[in-house]
Amino acid sequence: MNRSIQFIVCVLAILCQNINPAVAQTRSYDGVISVVPVQLEQRGKSVYINIDFVLEDVKVKSAHGVDFIPQLVAPAHTYNLPKVSIKGHNEYLAYERWLSLMSAKEKDSYEKPYVVEKGSKKRNDTIRYRYILPYESWMDDARVDVQRDECGCGEIQLMDVEPLGDIELERILVPYVVTPFFAYLQPKAEEVKSRDIQAECFLDFEVNKINIRPEYMNNPKELAKIRAMIDELKSDPSIKVNKLDIVGYASPEGSLANNKRLSEGRAMALRDYLASRYDFSRNQYYIIFGGENWDGLVKALDTIDFEYKDEALNIINDIPVEKGREAKLMQLRGGVPYRYMLKYIFPSLRVAICKVNYEIKNFNLDEAKEIIKTRPQQLSLQEMYLVAQTYAKGSKEFNEVFDVAVRMFPDDPTANINAAAIELQRGDLQQAARYLDKADAQASATLNNRGVLNLLQGDLDQAEINFKKAQSLGSAEAGANLKEVSKKRKDNAIFGNR
Repeated sequence: MNRSIQFIVCVLAILCQNINPAVAQTRSYDGVISVVPVQLEQRGKSVYINIDFVLEDVKVKSAHGVDFIPQLVAPAHTYNLPKVSIKGHNEYLAYERWLSLMSAKEKDSYEKPYVVEKGSKKRNDTIRYRYILPYESWMDDARVDVQRDECGCGEIQLMDVEPLGDIELERILVPYVVTPFFAYLQPKAEEVKSRDIQAECFLDFEVNKINIRPEYMNNPKELAKIRAMIDELKSDPSIKVNKLDIVGYASPEGSLANNKRLSEGRAMALRDYLASRYDFSRNQYYIIFGGENWDGLVKALDTIDFEYKDEALNIINDIPVEKGREAKLMQLRGGVPYRYMLKYIFPSLRVAICKVNYEIKNFNLDEAKEIIKTRPQQLSLQEMYLVAQTYAKGSKEFNEVFDVAVRMFPDDPTANINAAAIELQRGDLQQAARYLDKADAQASATLNNRGVLNLLQGDLDQAEINFKKAQSLGSAEAGANLKEVSKKRKDNAIFGNR
């Protein structure tokens, strides 16, 4: 049975018009920060605490900060909730430096804030505080206090402020706010964590020559790109390089046979250059003839503006190579467009690509928690998922893991299911819909989260359809969400909504 919990907001120095002038001079910020209670309610085994911190023309002084500290307070208990911290420019930089110097042991014992945000520029927005606690019997008579600390030392500054009265949520007739249940899907383990990375190299060769001169024209810079990529892989003990594909492309002028000879020869020259500097075996190199680089020519033409460009593109798109495409280009407008391309575009089409395929070792949980901060591309989706499970569901850290996962695996259906759940929790329904469109449409987690999207959009009928489909596939979250649909239907009947 739901229990009513009083929501008392003790707001210290928040309403500007009630602050005496002597105190205002010591304020760490300009503007008004209002605390708006949204929800304090026990449902089943959980207590939901929702607060909005509304910022109006707020700018925090550079070397200062302000903390808002919610507490769940009962006659014999006080439970500290994670604080909201807004810092000025220098104070925020100092905080970041302090975090970076913390040891692993210190990080484990550190009481993480709910959020730490910059306030160095004037802000007019809302920080939404959404927190869930396991219900305990002492909370029946609890209230929520919100205190303000501007000195950072835990001492509350008392200001001359009009007090806010008690708020009994059950005495206020307000529309029922649904509490959706989001579904997350554990990714399958990768048997082999295989990855590819590549670097393009625009090498300069002497006319009709295939040997690389490392100091010739722009070659030092181009070769350095490939070396930097390989050096980074070789310096990482968790990586094993499997093979290196050397792909050579030719510009379209001249015969196909000669272009094939030049591009293959130049690709082999790049292989020989790398073989002289690294200890990869010869059979790890693969030479590939990429062909005449017509695709590269089209992309280059799309980025520039010159006369007759559209006519040149029409010839490239409409006339096959074997039907005389190059000859038609040479004849176009007396050869003017062709000579332009020959001089300014064709050299950039003679590109070599070094693509490296490599494997990454599996990481234990402690390793993965550190690697996700600096080298997330080395983790599998399953490793990221297990990292997320070490944080409270819905916490800032929990959400950030799934943000990273979908950024690293943008087309993976599972990554998109979980990212959709995060965006639904944040209230970004448009982004959630985009993620759901890339998820497995028939998966129970997708159906549940799409039902949540419908629920939050107010489409109860479609929400119910999706929840029932998800429930039939074994989704426990969908069963809980069907109860939310039922509650909202009753609520709509009270308020006259359909």
